[in-house]
Amino acid sequence: MTAVEERTGTTPGPEKEIGKARRRKEDARLITGKTTWTDNMVLPGMLHLAVVRSPVAHARITHVDVSAVREAPGVIAVFTGSDLAEEQGSLPCAWPVTPEMVNPGHPSIAVDQVNHVGEAVAVIVARSKTAAQDAVELADIDYEPLPVVLDMEEAVADGADLVHDHLESNTSYHFVFDAGEMGTGSDTDQAFADADVVVSRRLIQQRLIPAFMEPRSVVVQPQGDNYTMWSATQIPHILRVMAAMVTGIPEHKLRVVAPDVGGGFGGKLQVNPEEILCLLIARRLGKPVKWTETRSESLMTAHHGRDQIQYVDIAADREGNLKGLRVRLLADMGAYLRLITPGVPALGAFMYPGIYKFPAYRFECDGVFTNKVPTDAYRGAGRPEATFAIERIMDELAVELGMDPLELRRKNWINADEFPFTTVAGLAYDSGDYETATQQALELLGYDELRAEQQRRRESGDRVQLGIGISTFTEMCGLAPSRVLGSLSFGAGGWEHAAIRMLPTGKVEVVTGSTPHGQGHETAWSQLVADSLGVPFEDVEVLHGDTAISSRGLDTYGSRSLVVGGSAVVKAADKVIAKARKIAAHLLEASEDDLDFEAGKFSVRGTPGTGLGIQEIALAIFAAHNYPEGIEPSIDAEATFDPENFSFPHGTHLCAMEVDTETGFVKIRKYACVDDVGTIVNPLIVEGQVHGGLAQGIAQALYEEAVYDADGNLTTGTFVDYLVPSANDLPHFDTGNTVHSAPGNPIGAKGVGEAGCIASTPAVVNAALDAVRHLGVTDIRMPLTPERVWRAIHRGGDGGDRATAGSNAYGGAQTETTAGVSTDASSLGGDR
Repeated sequence: MTAVEERTGTTPGPEKEIGKARRRKEDARLITGKTTWTDNMVLPGMLHLAVVRSPVAHARITHVDVSAVREAPGVIAVFTGSDLAEEQGSLPCAWPVTPEMVNPGHPSIAVDQVNHVGEAVAVIVARSKTAAQDAVELADIDYEPLPVVLDMEEAVADGADLVHDHLESNTSYHFVFDAGEMGTGSDTDQAFADADVVVSRRLIQQRLIPAFMEPRSVVVQPQGDNYTMWSATQIPHILRVMAAMVTGIPEHKLRVVAPDVGGGFGGKLQVNPEEILCLLIARRLGKPVKWTETRSESLMTAHHGRDQIQYVDIAADREGNLKGLRVRLLADMGAYLRLITPGVPALGAFMYPGIYKFPAYRFECDGVFTNKVPTDAYRGAGRPEATFAIERIMDELAVELGMDPLELRRKNWINADEFPFTTVAGLAYDSGDYETATQQALELLGYDELRAEQQRRRESGDRVQLGIGISTFTEMCGLAPSRVLGSLSFGAGGWEHAAIRMLPTGKVEVVTGSTPHGQGHETAWSQLVADSLGVPFEDVEVLHGDTAISSRGLDTYGSRSLVVGGSAVVKAADKVIAKARKIAAHLLEASEDDLDFEAGKFSVRGTPGTGLGIQEIALAIFAAHNYPEGIEPSIDAEATFDPENFSFPHGTHLCAMEVDTETGFVKIRKYACVDDVGTIVNPLIVEGQVHGGLAQGIAQALYEEAVYDADGNLTTGTFVDYLVPSANDLPHFDTGNTVHSAPGNPIGAKGVGEAGCIASTPAVVNAALDAVRHLGVTDIRMPLTPERVWRAIHRGGDGGDRATAGSNAYGGAQTETTAGVSTDASSLGGDR
């Protein structure tokens, strides 16, 4: 029985919805275009905005002349930073990770200095979109260049040029988690001193762009002193609160609507400058306004993800027993702190130990300002970076010890009979079975046969070599317990809200505070409610994304929708049943305790042939002719769910990779993964989420990278240069599942939205390295382009790429001397 079956007392049957691979209700309108995206909206008298953006990365604004813009055909108004300086406030940062964190403030439009290419310096308002865009070229703005800060290691060096000259340094914060000091582990320095083997690496998480399908778009309609904002956002509820705080518009006077949204991946988990500018200008002019970005604007100015330098040290004894882990990060904040910019790398701090039983652990992170677009949440948000580091360093340790990488993992992971298990990072992992998931993945891949083929290719000196990469992972998701988020200084809670309205005709309206942008809420929530209330799937309608309809909510990110939002729906359904039970007992002239509820029907125990359906009760209570005294004539209910713990999906991902040693071309031969995401409500949706996550994780490994030139210009500002893979670039995926219900929520769900993206990147990189390590290759910087792979093969080490050189995180590039094993960082081919 699933957790829902145990809770409701229902028996599995052929009509049960949970576990059924239903096609998504919402897909028909999305696929055929019979919906309203924000950019489709046309309001009477609507004006259009275009943004004049800085062409330089760092400069003082010395002269602004927009007189020619005002004279341009169709232009109504133009606003510069000085025009809006008194009312624009500063964009919010909701996660001050340390009390000492430095936040320089972030204006929606620059007033006297620009700090990255693409920063807004003027806003043009015109009668049409083309008129506004044509007038952009007429703005005459002079800049006095300032030194451009791009390299994080140089940015934190003594005497470095400053991004913000009113600050003392380019370091925003220094965050430390020390398990020895926190009481969750032993002394890290001592663990490393006592270890037989220490391996150190310097790894790069390259900068990525979320690249959602639908560009950002905003429409604001003023109605007296009330405002309605439509935005392609993941977070209408959070946006409403933050926009009210920034602009001074009373929250109850501001309605935010997220219509159907074409993807986000964390890239729309943001309060954007353009959203604030649209509000300010609509308020100034008293007319509705619209702004929709171009694709190049999206790539250049929407926040980016990842961008970290990871210094990782791992300690073990000669038998491969792990003794300690040390991680130090330099995390690129970009020029400003956006909504949760500083918290993304800090959140990952709790996941670097992965699924392993480390007795000692220390994590340090410096948030660093540079003259680039700010970073923020991107699918996985801190956890892919952590998984990449631990799974890469485990492979490196296996090489040093001469052990099979899978055997090293087995030797150190948490065993199934050890759950619940509190990790050295202080997290309470609730359930799992890494061995079973791994065994199933090995069978799906055909692991033994591929290892045998690998050996044959090596012995024959085949031009195309074969490697197998392993990634055994877990993640913390279902964000999350409000008290825990509070202890981390996060600016909001982790609860979610839902309401269920029983209509007189027996139909059901579900109002959810979780806001979808492609996840399939309308289908999955309908399945949950259909099983809980015993009503037909087709009779359930899910409402979302409008703060006037769903007044309470904390929206969608961090694999929280089903785990937290779905649980709120189930709790609301339980309350509906409890209310309906009182009505049913009255109408059936029976005690509540004598009633059974099954398949949507109340019956007196022992007489199952008679009874009342919950949809009949909805009509009866609407008429209100006969109901018990002392209760309200309604069975509608609402609920708020705040989990007591995160949820912890896990899995094993295996990649077989072919590498052409003459050209550097890499090709995924086979990819197999087995994930445990707890109770599966809809297998079709789960499979789609896994496939999408794999596509993005593989894309980081092989294709995607946001690149800046020495002047701070984004050189990958179109899809010609920023390589997003198509389905044709990806292999067939062999997927499977194990199911261990999460005890912390009534569904037993763990979350699946980020799993594939988290696990796949190290699996792919480990596979490529496994194919060519015998040729002297020790690392290859992502993405694994043919040129980078070829250079690594033909130059040895890591191909001479400075960004992948080995180093000791606590003392620079040094030889890690151990009892019988040593790794000299200089031998890795790195140029420090």
